[in-house]
Amino acid sequence: MSLHIQDLHATLEDGTEILKGVTLDIPQGEVHAIMGPNGSGKSTLSKVIAGNEGYVVTAGTVTLDGAEIFGMSTDERSRAGIFLAFQYPSEVPGVSNANFIRAALQARLPKGVDIDAVAYYKNLYAKMDLLEMDRKFTARAVNEGFSGGEKKRNEILQMMMLEPKYCILDETDSGLDIDALKIVAKGVNAMRSPERGMLLITHYQRLLDYIKPDHVHVMAEGRIVRSGGPELAHELEKYGYDFLKEAAFA
Repeated sequence: MSLHIQDLHATLEDGTEILKGVTLDIPQGEVHAIMGPNGSGKSTLSKVIAGNEGYVVTAGTVTLDGAEIFGMSTDERSRAGIFLAFQYPSEVPGVSNANFIRAALQARLPKGVDIDAVAYYKNLYAKMDLLEMDRKFTARAVNEGFSGGEKKRNEILQMMMLEPKYCILDETDSGLDIDALKIVAKGVNAMRSPERGMLLITHYQRLLDYIKPDHVHVMAEGRIVRSGGPELAHELEKYGYDFLKEAAFA
């Protein structure tokens, strides 16, 4: 069981090619990290998997536990078990956090089955406590007026409540101070499971100090140019991306 990406090519709507043959397998139970310079295609990969309509897939496949996801809507991909934590989470004015998450969970239940309100709030509050979120956030509109760290914690809260099969975190560490990073990492680590795969997209080693990956991949110019264990992230810190890119093509 895995999220499998095979020879994936994708362009912008104007035809500019961004992904140039990405192949990656993320089995359940493993945490993979993708690192790479700006413009290498990391965020594009996450958006293509999630079904962002601003990109055109020109070749390749992505399968979720053997089922092809192209042809599925974004909502269908989410229901099938894919969750994307955005680099820049959107605001949803007029919709409270509690109602937003509850509606997402309700939509996944069979017709005629309703969420138990007491159990729902017990679960929600327990996860908010782990993320050190004030319970007043349940009544606030989704991400409206939130700081960067609060938005990122709210994304992790949504992920923890929805319990997806595969979690894609697009630069979740971006803009976080060290305390917020530790809290977000605590939430992510609480989600690690033999039944769940994770893909972390980041520029920096510091996130991987708190969320230990099983595998690290380097992305450059729209493709994976090198893969290795956690030590690869430390090599990137020491030598930089250009060194490893040149070594991969040598």
